[in-house]
Amino acid sequence: MAFITANWNPLGDAFYRKTELYDMTWSLREGLRDCLVAAAPYGGPIALLREPQRRSPSSRPQMEIYSASGTTMASFPWKSGSVVQLGWSVCEELLCIQEDGTVLIYDLFGSFKRHFSMGQEVVQSQVLEAKVFHSPYGTGVAMVTGSSRFTLATNIDDLKLRRLPEVPGLQGAPSCWAVLTQDRQTKVLLANGGDLFILDNTSCTAVSPPGLSPQVGRIVHMAVSFSYKYLALFTHTGHLWTGSAHLQDQLSEVDTKIRNPPKQMIWCRRPRSQQPSVVLMWDRLLLVAGVCNDTIQFPLEEECVCVGELDGVRIISSSRHELLQEVPLVCQDVFKIASMDPGALLLEAHKEYEKSSQKADEYLREIKEQSMLGEAVRQCVEAAGHEQDTHTQKALLRAASFGKCFLTNFCPQHFVSVCRDLRVLNAVRDYSVGLPLTHAQYKQMTVQVLIDRLVYRQLYPLAIEICRYLKTPDYQGVSRVLKHWACCKVQQKEQSDEAVARAVSQRLGDSPGISYSHIASRAYECGRTELAIKLLDYEARSGEQVPLLLKMKRSQLALSKAIESGDTDLVYTVVSYLKNEMNRGDFFMTLRNQPVALSLYRQFCKLQEQETLKDLFNQDDDHQELANYYVTASYKEKRLESRLSLLQSAVDEYNKAKNEFAAKATEEEMRLLRFQRKLDEEKGEGLLGLSLQATMEALLSSGLHKQAEQLYRDFRVPDKRYWWLKLRSLAEKEEWEELEKFAKSKKSPIGYLPFVEVCIKRHNKYEAKKYVSKVTPEQKVKAHLAVGDLEGAAEAAIERRSEGEMAVVLSRCSASTDRLLIDKLNRARATAAKK
Repeated sequence: MAFITANWNPLGDAFYRKTELYDMTWSLREGLRDCLVAAAPYGGPIALLREPQRRSPSSRPQMEIYSASGTTMASFPWKSGSVVQLGWSVCEELLCIQEDGTVLIYDLFGSFKRHFSMGQEVVQSQVLEAKVFHSPYGTGVAMVTGSSRFTLATNIDDLKLRRLPEVPGLQGAPSCWAVLTQDRQTKVLLANGGDLFILDNTSCTAVSPPGLSPQVGRIVHMAVSFSYKYLALFTHTGHLWTGSAHLQDQLSEVDTKIRNPPKQMIWCRRPRSQQPSVVLMWDRLLLVAGVCNDTIQFPLEEECVCVGELDGVRIISSSRHELLQEVPLVCQDVFKIASMDPGALLLEAHKEYEKSSQKADEYLREIKEQSMLGEAVRQCVEAAGHEQDTHTQKALLRAASFGKCFLTNFCPQHFVSVCRDLRVLNAVRDYSVGLPLTHAQYKQMTVQVLIDRLVYRQLYPLAIEICRYLKTPDYQGVSRVLKHWACCKVQQKEQSDEAVARAVSQRLGDSPGISYSHIASRAYECGRTELAIKLLDYEARSGEQVPLLLKMKRSQLALSKAIESGDTDLVYTVVSYLKNEMNRGDFFMTLRNQPVALSLYRQFCKLQEQETLKDLFNQDDDHQELANYYVTASYKEKRLESRLSLLQSAVDEYNKAKNEFAAKATEEEMRLLRFQRKLDEEKGEGLLGLSLQATMEALLSSGLHKQAEQLYRDFRVPDKRYWWLKLRSLAEKEEWEELEKFAKSKKSPIGYLPFVEVCIKRHNKYEAKKYVSKVTPEQKVKAHLAVGDLEGAAEAAIERRSEGEMAVVLSRCSASTDRLLIDKLNRARATAAKK
């Protein structure tokens, strides 16, 4: 295993190694000299702006974007202002910060997305230096201007500019500065000569690093760790101080013996490591300094750029891409020369087993005697996850698989998980993809973010394969990838709308979690309206189709889709939109062609816009509904003349509609109103607005019998209704003499039983008996019973020979007082039964 440890370099108790990730495929004739370079963390892309200070219109700076393996992703001439700094957002968007404080944002393929300004004060005083940083709020931008003031924004997606307080004695840019994120607050740490200050929202505070003696001189460079927990300060005398970012604890102070300020200074710290270190880069030297006084030096043959990562530092040059990191402890345990750890013994045992050597059994026995076989398997599996070389990965996993065969209760979950992770990592580390993620970075990033990054690079087949391999739910995996693919597909204008729509529908089908309306919206944003309409035909949810159709000004189609859906709320939404967008005549004509929409709009107008309803009926020449409208409106008028005018309009419309019955009924209503007005003027009865029956009841109650009879004759009220009204009115007023006269006036059309009943209801049995004799034979029994005449009821029942009526009378008789009557009825029932 000596070849694995050949590039290990000791630093204190730890080892550091430089692993080659890629031989760069780009062709940089002049290397990285005279370039602004920014590389995104987590194996992200590299942006390179050549000769950023060139201002000649005939020869502009060239902006180039590469993958981590050096594959060209975009290249375009820079036509905007002078660029001060480049940086990448957490979403892998390129941020270009100009001297005037404008920040331009591009995607991975060099397409301009948007821009924003850092404020008027920055525009006036110009940007001296700028930094892009990542905070819990997102991607932030900080800059120092020519007026020696700091301005920052903690989240470019929710821009809120903060201008920090002035720094005492600061002229121009500070000697060095860095952005700190502590306790969810973003601060600026800066050095001005020998003084160190912290700027927050409200104050500028002088601070002093613990243990840093004044003799070491002024601070000329500083660096914050990837997690913002640690700080490194470099002085002009060559001393390197490291400690906590809160400036409360010191880790170390190392004399590098180099007085020139480094070009870059970056923390190199593995998660959970107790041996943090700092990487310093000069033109021809890379130096690693740890908490001990020792250092590691790597000579540099060409211009390089260092990129801080979660668990190391990436070193990018014109010819190669390397990863410098602390060797994980488990790898040290397995690969260290003469290591007797269980993992190292298991690896040797498997190598001997492949040689068919009996030494394999000896190694296994030694591990089993220590009861460390499970630990040995764990070490091999974990070490495999930290290795970049696939041959080393396979050797370790085979050793782990060999060892777990001798375990009875081994849980394979960790082994299977690491195998899956490595298969994914090896796929994305390939040159064609160019994502050199470590296992720690992959776990920190999560699968979802990795899929997103593959999608942003338009590596759709690989993203789909990974989703299927990891069995990611469709809505998080394959469907999400396909949606992004479709959104990209609709932007390819070299294909016809029909071809693109067919390709999208065939590929997506009915995949769960995919909204065709979202894809159609993207097509519309790209100016392909017809394609958007074709894609909307595949959208199953009308609620998603209609709003986009309205946005595209296809209101007629939107109305048809809303009606087809059967969703009345959706129809109302479209109708409301049409009403606001179209003139009144066109709006009504549109509704005439859609009966369902017209009906719903009429219902709405009946409740909300009565006047509009009238115009709608006029437009359609709907005389019947227009007449109904006039009748309904008449009831809301308080003045009689206005009411009569509306009713007359209704009569005219009913006649036009050839509805003779409605026209006649309306005319009679007008006659009644005039009659009521006349009575109100003469008698002051307050009858206006009452119905015919209510008017007659009121007249009879007031004793105005002649006027009631006049209404009875004029409006041809049915005899039965009139007799009932007068009967009840006279009974309620207990005008018994008038009631008797009324009964004798002519033959009653309602019979005389009602006379008996109303008298009994008013508790006047005497008056009721007057009408019993006039009751028809069929109702005699009921009348006698109503007045309490059991004998008369019995005689009438016996005379009619009705067993049912006899039974009713018997039920009313008392066994103690009506014994003779009961016997008489029983004999009559027996006689009737024999016949």
